[in-house]
Amino acid sequence: MAKINVRVILKFIGMLLCLEAILMLAPYIVALIYGEGDAMAFLLSIGITAITGGALFYFFRNARNEVGKRESYLIVTSIWLFFTLFGMLPFCFMPNSLSVADAFFETVSGLTTTGASIIPNVEALPHGILFWRSFTHLIGGMGIILLTVAILPMLNHQGGLILFNSEVTGISHEKLKPKIGETSKKLWYVYISLTAILCLLLCVGPMKPFDAICHAFSTMATGGFSTKQASLNHWHSAYIDYVITIFTFVAGINFALVYRAVTGDVKRLFSNEETKWYTVIVVGATVVVVAGLYVTGQNSSFEETVRVSLAQVVTVITSTGYTVGDYVAWGPFFTTIFLLLMFFGACAGSTCGGAKIDRLVVLAKNTRNEFYRVIHPNAILPVRVNGKAISHEVVSKILAFILVYVMVLIAGSIVLTALGLSIEEAFGSTLSCLSNIGPGAGATGPVGNYAFIPDIGKWTLSFIMLIGRLELFTVLILFTSYFWKNS
Repeated sequence: MAKINVRVILKFIGMLLCLEAILMLAPYIVALIYGEGDAMAFLLSIGITAITGGALFYFFRNARNEVGKRESYLIVTSIWLFFTLFGMLPFCFMPNSLSVADAFFETVSGLTTTGASIIPNVEALPHGILFWRSFTHLIGGMGIILLTVAILPMLNHQGGLILFNSEVTGISHEKLKPKIGETSKKLWYVYISLTAILCLLLCVGPMKPFDAICHAFSTMATGGFSTKQASLNHWHSAYIDYVITIFTFVAGINFALVYRAVTGDVKRLFSNEETKWYTVIVVGATVVVVAGLYVTGQNSSFEETVRVSLAQVVTVITSTGYTVGDYVAWGPFFTTIFLLLMFFGACAGSTCGGAKIDRLVVLAKNTRNEFYRVIHPNAILPVRVNGKAISHEVVSKILAFILVYVMVLIAGSIVLTALGLSIEEAFGSTLSCLSNIGPGAGATGPVGNYAFIPDIGKWTLSFIMLIGRLELFTVLILFTSYFWKNS
């Protein structure tokens, strides 16, 4: 058995639960303002979370803050799990409370910014709960661990770096500052600033301030929870569609590049190869969808067709999952297009889900090289991204990641079909949860929800959402025997 510093893990869980209790004060205040009966649910949740977190921190306060690889993986997974377990308490205590399976599903969906919901009518929820649903997107969007590293400068340098790399998505992790804590703070600064700007812009439109705040949380986190059952379609506003589409597109870009752009280094953003691929895919998919709608006679005015197509493409590829158009109702061709967009998602280092475009770029270039080697077997052709050669080791890791990604997708689909879901619903739901999208296919499509799925299916999809958010290996490594053995 490997010697793991369990005490420091429990210490960090305690600190983060105390932080979660503090964060719950925001929806508690909202509940008090609207007086709809959910204030007590938050008060109980805050008390339980604070007492548990405080007790853990007190008993393990003297634990040394040395964090190695094993501890980092356990901390990352444990904190996400505990944040979900205590974050679901308001759903369990609120009037017309949810079952444990439903409450866990809704909470993990919020924190992982998936946006899949089991609630058939969100407009019936009290304002405090609606705020908490969207607020979980804000918390989980840039990452609970990034927040930890930013505000708790008590880790050794190696530990902070390991936690940062375990949390940040994609294959390339860019440091903006020499210290990893400073990098985390810069990323959070960009994230919060863009959220605030979006909120103000939405308030200028037809949205009320409460709806604007909640949608700003959901948009920059690419989560997708809405305060209205019809999502963005509730407002029928071109202004809202365009504003949210623009900010959602920005949220799909590596936040380190966004930070450099707003601080004057715009050239680096536009010269980045992954950003170029991302833009081309969005434009290309939009053109295909617009053309398809015209061919099938489902178009309205040209402006509306382009707007709805662009908004739906951006919201899916960035794993936001707002409902702007119902691609399931459009037909199987369109569903296929959007399922492909779900698979790879947007850029690394963003708040988006999916396998990430940086991996797509490397795979595409490596495949091109393999075709060339068929004719020229002795040719040495390194894969280059942004002018830098990608090592064979990284290419192998990407191939392994895609293989595991597909295996999880197949396994989840098999479980759901065994529970009675159609192949379309099972595959679409699993891919949606694995890529942290929200809407799937069939009954779980843009205008549907996940309420009809049996509890076993909800627990399965909850686990898939978690491993999808943490990019598979961070969680799945815990289920290997060699993780627990001395190396």
